[in-house]
Amino acid sequence: MNTTIEKEIFDIIGDNHQMTSVETPLRPDAFVRSDAQKMEVIEHHFEIIMKELGLDLTDDSLQGTPHRVAKMFVQEIFSGLNPANKPKISVFDNSYQYDKMLVEANISFNSTCEHHFLPIVGKAHIGYVSSGKVIGLSKLNRIVDYYAKRPQVQERMIMQIFNELKTVLETDNVIVVMEATHLCVSSRGIKDESSFTSTLQYGGVFNQKEFRDDFYKMIHKE
Repeated sequence: MNTTIEKEIFDIIGDNHQMTSVETPLRPDAFVRSDAQKMEVIEHHFEIIMKELGLDLTDDSLQGTPHRVAKMFVQEIFSGLNPANKPKISVFDNSYQYDKMLVEANISFNSTCEHHFLPIVGKAHIGYVSSGKVIGLSKLNRIVDYYAKRPQVQERMIMQIFNELKTVLETDNVIVVMEATHLCVSSRGIKDESSFTSTLQYGGVFNQKEFRDDFYKMIHKE
């Protein structure tokens, strides 16, 4: 295919926020190299990028940037790619027989747009009705953080969090709302700084409008 046409297609895909799968697209050999080896390769190539931009890497402020970026990519903002970093989630029997909705609102997250590698910053709101299992509240935050720390589109991220919660809690009675600002919208392209993106996924009892309405009331309390 003509290189110019390929680039035009890539631009269209990025601007249309396309998602190809609920699973994050990873190569079979994604974890053959150690973190240290990955950081070494990324550092080398990011140094080349900086030089191509015309930056002087002998400057005290810039000379350590390739290493800092490599470390940030592997050990921080993309650490959720590695299953070894998946949080250990413990659930407990609902011994106190709490049979109403539990809601954890305003869970902050920072992710990265997989089309432009720019930040996605927002809040997640989670609710569930126990079918016999309960989860520690901080674990909800950790699940959101784990799936946020990878190149993402918001539609995939909410599905990954939703599916993980259904599996861990052994119930379909789960609802997730995510609201986020995408810097690929606010800092480039249309440069709209006021808009944000909302996504919603639910199942089980939340298919009933009354349950969803109760959830919305709880997360939107002022």
